[in-house]
Amino acid sequence: PLCAPHQPPRDAMDVINSVREPMVDFAKESARLVKKCSKPDRKEYIKVASRTAMGFVIMGFVGFFVKLIFIPINNIIVGST
Repeated sequence: PLCAPHQPPRDAMDVINSVREPMVDFAKESARLVKKCSKPDRKEYIKVASRTAMGFVIMGFVGFFVKLIFIPINNIIVGST
């Protein structure tokens, strides 16, 4: 028939569905996760915040000591020329 609506080829529909389905699944799972999540209470928030701060402090000291050790080594290597 001359008036039939244009339908994309079957391969194109497979490509579209292979892209669309994972995105739809991801959106559904994300919505389900957000519905399950709850706001932490004060005690839990303080625990997480204090452990995060402690991690920052420890990583800062590690970086400081690494820098402290490598400054003299770098001066020996560069100063010898």
